[in-house]
Amino acid sequence: MQILHIPCLEDNYSYMDHAGGNDKMKQLAPEIKIFGGSLDNVQGCTDKVENGDKLSLGAHINILSLHTPCHTKGHISYYVTGNEGDDPAVFTGDTLFVAGCGKFFEGTAEQMYQSLCTTLGSLPKPTRVFCGHEYTVKNLQFASTVEPDNVKISQKLLWAEQKRKTGLPTVPSTIEEELETNPFMRVELPEVQEKVGCKSAVEALRKIRQLKDNWRG
Repeated sequence: MQILHIPCLEDNYSYMDHAGGNDKMKQLAPEIKIFGGSLDNVQGCTDKVENGDKLSLGAHINILSLHTPCHTKGHISYYVTGNEGDDPAVFTGDTLFVAGCGKFFEGTAEQMYQSLCTTLGSLPKPTRVFCGHEYTVKNLQFASTVEPDNVKISQKLLWAEQKRKTGLPTVPSTIEEELETNPFMRVELPEVQEKVGCKSAVEALRKIRQLKDNWRG
């Protein structure tokens, strides 16, 4: 039996919320395989993966490892495809959140731009996005300060608030929805750059991250 676990830890951090149960799982099922990025010291990892590595789960599930650094230097996202006709999914850990992104703990704005706008942003629009935390309401509240006239953001915020009031998750999103509502994935748009006083996508991404870090909404 093989069990796929999707952690995203880095050497200098101890994110128990992502991989804290790995060692216990290994005790309970010594034969399991635990996959993690080759550049990160993932707790309990048995099989290290790099960008482009392919895994399979059963007969019909294929998994592509995508290196999406910045939050940590070795962060891996997993792009999952199944039977023909099924929408794909991507597990983005702490790189891409619904309407947000991870802090730049071990990387740069250039890296996050590559991870978000090039690597993840180029996935098929129907791809479902499963992120590592439920931060959607706060992220959308912040996004509305960047683009107060973005109707898609306003609509999704109302939807997310209702979901949380009833105890339901807002995850997954889709790549298409993120391109419409996530300010960090919209930095190529001239109107977003203008809103934050920048003249390039990377500069705008850096500025929006700084604004988010200091935001107390």
